[in-house]
Amino acid sequence: MDKTKFTFTVFFDGTFYQGVYERDDGRKYEVSRIVFGNEPKDYEVYEYLMRNFVKMQFSPYFAADETAERHINPKRMQRLIKKQTANIGIGTKAQQAIKAMHEQNKILSKKSKRLRKIEKKEQIFIIKQEKKKEKRKGH
Repeated sequence: MDKTKFTFTVFFDGTFYQGVYERDDGRKYEVSRIVFGNEPKDYEVYEYLMRNFVKMQFSPYFAADETAERHINPKRMQRLIKKQTANIGIGTKAQQAIKAMHEQNKILSKKSKRLRKIEKKEQIFIIKQEKKKEKRKGH
């Protein structure tokens, strides 16, 4: 039976509040980043996730760590939860995934920018050709 593990972390990076949504199903690990700006309330985060989950862009997936789930003592579990909530920020694996997503978006942006530039040049060329034809007609 496959279990999917979701983690959502909100942290302050010095300028803005950001949210990092991690999704791990045992085989692949994906991350999405959300910039909130001002400190979001719990209900604002929940509402945002409900409205925009379908539109969220996730990083290219990484192979997830194959760690077997084992029974953890409840007191140990509470200590681990307390330690995670005290820790500010996100893990290195999430940072790597966000970096990969950023690089992918940068490549897509360059491609679309280049296509727009080529289309603009073609449009200018067509306009110049039409002007030449108009001059020859002797209007």
